[in-house]
Amino acid sequence: MSLQKDLSTDPPCHPRACAIQDCLTKNGYKEEKCQGVIDALYDCCKAFYEKKGDDASTVSCPKPDLLRLKIQQRQDAAGKKS
Repeated sequence: MSLQKDLSTDPPCHPRACAIQDCLTKNGYKEEKCQGVIDALYDCCKAFYEKKGDDASTVSCPKPDLLRLKIQQRQDAAGKKS
């Protein structure tokens, strides 16, 4: 699904959250095997908050402050691998 379609679902970003659960189930709950779908959810959530503001909420996304922290942690970790 495209980002715009995932943003318009009810609740927003829900397909991407479900994709994480599916990936974890298929990969024995090894989070490192599901980095791409986790990043996709965070991208969707970031776009959701940019569009709706930090006061918006959806059950599929972490709160805005936690989301920004998780994105920063992932960027920092990716930088250390390079």
